[in-house]
Amino acid sequence: MPVNSCSKYSQKNGFTLIELIVFIVIVSVALTGLISVFNQSVINSSDPVVQIRALECAQAKMDEVLARKYADNTPVGGSPIVACAAIANDTALDDVGDYNFAATDTSKSNCSISVTVVNAGDDLGIENTQARRITVTAASDGGGQMTLSAYRVNF
Repeated sequence: MPVNSCSKYSQKNGFTLIELIVFIVIVSVALTGLISVFNQSVINSSDPVVQIRALECAQAKMDEVLARKYADNTPVGGSPIVACAAIANDTALDDVGDYNFAATDTSKSNCSISVTVVNAGDDLGIENTQARRITVTAASDGGGQMTLSAYRVNF
């Protein structure tokens, strides 16, 4: 019996060149997508650290401000007074109003902090001069930014 070159027994097992090229293209597209997702997660992996650094700076400054008395003429112990001193930025930093920074505080090496203090009694339903809203914004060197707000009431 003559040997037929088209018979199923004469073909070798394996892949054709076209099948190999299609396989390589599919794998390379899948790897490109996988690597881009992995790359994005590596880029953003430091974001929580940067945000925490900014939060720590903002919280430290907020604690410092809230530890001060309400106004210059507030007696020790914080008893209520009728007349409150105006918000003024003086160098004593002995009351909440003194922390109304016009400029940014860069005393910390890894972040810059700005503080705004405004009369905000109307927000709380009391006389406007009897409460102050303190807003602290901290920006860390890595690009993280955090804003905290708190009310300090004249009590």
